[in-house]
Amino acid sequence: MTAKTKTIPKEISLEELERCILLYAPNADLDLLTKAYTFSSEAHKGQLRVSGEPYHHHPLEVALILTQLKLPPVSIIAGLLHDVLEDTAITRAQLVAEFGEEATALVEGVTKIGQIGVKSLEDKQAENFRKMIVSVAQDFRVLLIKLADRLHNMRTLNALPEEKQRRIAQETMEIYAPLANRLGIGWMKSELEDCALQYLKPDIYKTLTKKVASGLEERTAYIETVIEEVRQTLIANGLTAKIYGRTKHIVGIYQKMMRRDIPFEEVYDLM
Repeated sequence: MTAKTKTIPKEISLEELERCILLYAPNADLDLLTKAYTFSSEAHKGQLRVSGEPYHHHPLEVALILTQLKLPPVSIIAGLLHDVLEDTAITRAQLVAEFGEEATALVEGVTKIGQIGVKSLEDKQAENFRKMIVSVAQDFRVLLIKLADRLHNMRTLNALPEEKQRRIAQETMEIYAPLANRLGIGWMKSELEDCALQYLKPDIYKTLTKKVASGLEERTAYIETVIEEVRQTLIANGLTAKIYGRTKHIVGIYQKMMRRDIPFEEVYDLM
């Protein structure tokens, strides 16, 4: 059975990217950001993704994901440029001349990771591959750009043939989701895993998604109530803190069902 995904969201704009950066980096050089966006768009001109959309949409989406991690502007610029060395005629010298050594080094790091071939996804080989990626990346920002690249690819995986969907989903589950977890990016790890499950076990994913959606509004309201009660208690005791709550993601539920050999109805920690 072929997995199906939600409709690809509306294309974002450069203005939206600028707005997101200014929220945490008010002194960011927007002219340089615009230059990087234009440079990337021109470099990828005429290229299309498998979905049929212009290729330059992808680096823009990757850059927006990086703003969620509040990375500095040079990393956002590298996100916009991350495919130009691999997929266009642009040279390293051109990148250095236009955007400097730091941004170019980040783009080179992402390119090197893309050139590592995955031969096996058995546990030991997957672990070795993760170590190889970390070794090649050198700069942790390269890993973050690569993870953002993979996340957007997973969000749009439905455009690829089924066999390729499964291969990329398996690779994501075994290699990239664990990397996100080790870097402490829980939300990205969860989304990567859920996207992967959607293609690896589409029937299970569809069933669990439907069951989780039932009662989601009530669970979300309950979480907000608990957060507020904890916040007020902390304030009353002279303490300040950021308090977070979430519903369990699909893969987390599925893994618990498998570990304990129980049905969905017996998973009680959905929050």
